[in-house]
Amino acid sequence: MRRIKYVIIILFCATSCLCFSQNEEVVETEVDSKYKEDQFYFGVTYNLLGSRPTDVKQSGFSTGFHLGFIKDMPINAARNKAIGLGIGLSANSYNQNLLIQKDDGGVVSYSVIDDADTFTKNRFSSNFIEVPLEFRWRTSSATSYDFWRIYAGFKFSYMLSHAAKYNGDLGSFKYTDISDFNKLEYGLTLSTGYNTWNLHLYYALSPVFSKEAKLDGESMDMHAIKVGLMFYVL
Repeated sequence: MRRIKYVIIILFCATSCLCFSQNEEVVETEVDSKYKEDQFYFGVTYNLLGSRPTDVKQSGFSTGFHLGFIKDMPINAARNKAIGLGIGLSANSYNQNLLIQKDDGGVVSYSVIDDADTFTKNRFSSNFIEVPLEFRWRTSSATSYDFWRIYAGFKFSYMLSHAAKYNGDLGSFKYTDISDFNKLEYGLTLSTGYNTWNLHLYYALSPVFSKEAKLDGESMDMHAIKVGLMFYVL
C-alpha cells in the first residue's frame, strides 16, 4: 500500500507542475469550439466508517489518496454539461479498535479492543482500482480555465489488495488474505468547487465486510464515508 501511495503522490506533483506551467504560458491559439474537460484528478480524503457497531471506534487520522483520469463527453451545445467516465487508483486506511485475528487453523475472528492504551497500531487498509461515472455541470467556456463546477455521480471500485495490521500487547502481526473483505465497492460521489480546488464526498452503498464477518454473532454493516479535497488538472 505504501508504494501505491508514493506513486499517487509523485504523479500528482508532476501533473500539478504541468498545470501551473501551462497556466503561466500565454500562447495565441485558435479557439476550440469543441473543447472537452478531459482531466486528471487527485484526491485526499479523511476516511470514516459509517454504521459502526456500538463499541467500534475510530482513532487517529484515516486517510485516502485517489488518482486517475476522466474522459469528458459533452451532452449539450454549450458544452457545460457532460458525462464523465474515468479510471483510477486509490489507497485507503482505517485506524480503529476492531481487532482482526486468525488462529492456527486460519479461522478469522473479530473483537473490540476496549483499552486504547494496549496497542500502538490497529488498522486495516485497502487498494482499489476505481471507475468513476459523473454527470458534470460547470460554468466553463472554450476560453476559460477557471470555472465553478458540480460533478455528481457513482463510483465502482475493485479491491486489488488489503491488509490488517496490529502492534500492541498481543504482539505484532499482519494479514493480507482476509476473505471477509468485499472485493467490490460502490457508492455515490459529489465534487463541487472552483477551478482546481473542490470539496469531495463519497458515500459507499456497499459494506466493507461480507455477511460472514461477525462481531459478537452479528454481521457488521460498516460502510466507507470519505470527505476531503479533489483536484482537477486539464
